[in-house]
Parts: sequence; C-alpha cells; structure tokens
Amino acid sequence: MVKITDVARHAGVSPSTVSYALSGKRPISEETRRRVAEAIRELGYRPHAGARALASSRSNVLALVIPLRAGIHVPVVMQFAVSVVTTARRYDHDVLLLTQEEGDDGLRRVADTALVDALIVMDVQLHDSRLGLLRSLERPSVMIGFPADATGLTCIDLDFEAAGEACVEHLARLGHRTVALVGSPPEVYLRQTGFAQRVVRGFTAAADRCGLVSSVHPCEASPAAARLVAGQLLREQPALTGVVVHNEPIVEPLIDAFEQLGLRVPGDLSVTAICPDELAGSVRIPVTSVAVPSAEVGERAVRLLMKKLGGGTVPEATLLPPKLTERASTAPRTLA
Repeated sequence: MVKITDVARHAGVSPSTVSYALSGKRPISEETRRRVAEAIRELGYRPHAGARALASSRSNVLALVIPLRAGIHVPVVMQFAVSVVTTARRYDHDVLLLTQEEGDDGLRRVADTALVDALIVMDVQLHDSRLGLLRSLERPSVMIGFPADATGLTCIDLDFEAAGEACVEHLARLGHRTVALVGSPPEVYLRQTGFAQRVVRGFTAAADRCGLVSSVHPCEASPAAARLVAGQLLREQPALTGVVVHNEPIVEPLIDAFEQLGLRVPGDLSVTAICPDELAGSVRIPVTSVAVPSAEVGERAVRLLMKKLGGGTVPEATLLPPKLTERASTAPRTLA
C-alpha cells in the first residue's frame, strides 16, 4: 500500500508538505502542489477519507434516509437502497443508511455535522413533517417520492397515479366492468404515504372515466389478510372480474385465495399488479404488471444529487412514466 511518505519521497518534499497540499491548511507553492499531485497520480496513492474531506470540505458520504415504518415492504425498499449505494460508488461516494423514524430530529442531527454532503429521503408522506427542514438546509437533498406540495424540493419517483390508471385502462380494454384495488396496509394510508395515495387517485379516476364499478380495499401484508379480502370482495361485488394489486407480499397469496374460492385466473378473474418485474414474472401465474423501477429511480436520484453538489441546476420534479407488461394473469372478460 502506498503511504504518504512514499509520495513525499517521489515528489522530493517532506511528508508534512504532502499533508498540507492535501488539507489546504497551509499555503503551498503551485509548483510544489503540482509535484505532489503528479506523485499521487503516478503512485496511485489514495488519501485517507479524512484528508480528502479536509482538502475539499466534503465527506464524500451521502445520507439515505429510509424510516422502516410499519407497512413498508423491506425487500423492495432495499432494491432502491442497493441502487443508490452502487451508483454513489461510481461517484466515489459512500452511503450512510438512516432507518430510524426520527423525523426532523434525525435529519437535523446528521445535517448539522460534517458526516454527509447531501441527503436522499424516502417514504415521503403527502404532508411530510421533514419538508420545512429540507427546504432550509444548506446541504442539497433529493426525495424519492412526492409530497402534496413539492415546491422548492427535488423529487423523483414512478408516476404512481399514472400506474394506477394504466392498470385500470388495461382491464377496461379487455371488457371488465367491475374492478377492485387491493392496496397497501391500512397504516400506509393513515400516514398518507404519497405513492399509495396516488395509486388510489389514479385507479379511481380511470375507473370513473371508463364507467367502471370500483372499490378500494387496504390489506395487511399476509396470506391470511389476502384470504379475508378475497372473500369480502366476492360477497360485496359478485360481478367482480378485474383486480389491481398494490401490495407486493400478497400478489400470489391473493391469486391463491381467489382460486380457492372457485375463480380461475384469468378465466374468471383478471389480476394486474404494481410491483417489481422479477416478482410479477416469478408468480405461479405470471402477473400483468406495471414495474416499480427501483434501480432506475435510485440511480437517477444519485445523479440529480451529484449535479446539485456540483452547482448545477436540476428539475424539481422527475416522474417516470409507467410501463405495463402483459402476462398470463389477464384476459378478455368472459360474458355470462
């Protein structure tokens, strides 16, 4: 491993001079700084993170804020996290993961120190308590998700409202006239989580526009809850022939529950979902779905943040259009 003494010897200066060149704590002549830079490049020396931070006033660390609240499906959240981490490394940045539900206090504690250069914030509510602080921080931030008022913020996400619409419009084109949304766990709606609220809005608007009978049913993320919702739907909507699922853990249990109640998928009931492609394709009956593009969202969030750190301007809102992939779970409605 190349040491600072090796750099000093190669450049013909003292180790302390190399240290000053890295930290900027004392003035160094341009000629000496050039010799040190050339030695570092030729030897492949990588300064300690602390020295890099002193030289640039940067920590080269991003904070990724993911409060692991009730109702969150951790495997999908971690797909976003992996994308953020791998993209950050391409920019020579590490990621500090913050998972506690601390609201303003947690953000302020990190932002008021030199721990991180910038923040990426997830699990955004429509009226998120962190918005005022994020608008006032000197450190740049990007939100994965949209509050009700995104003015003065940088936000990116799948267009979940359009995703809900796309699922309903697909079912309507197939002739289905009575549809239901089996949605996220109740606590997700109680918190007014942005993406869940927008799916409901898009689902309902498209159903009304297409003249469909529709209903919305929050559902806990368990097979038992899926069975209860399936039974309730068939009792309350006996004409039901189309279902949209926005709750990753119950996609397959819900299909199983309907089939145990005597409905064939897709012969009697067409099922669509908003979920990662790998989940939709791995179900026993592959599910027609709108993909949750976690890798793309995570990567683009980091790119937006890097541009802000570099002093560039970025759009306040980036909405990724939904992409619906047809699979075996949907078919034209069978007329009785």
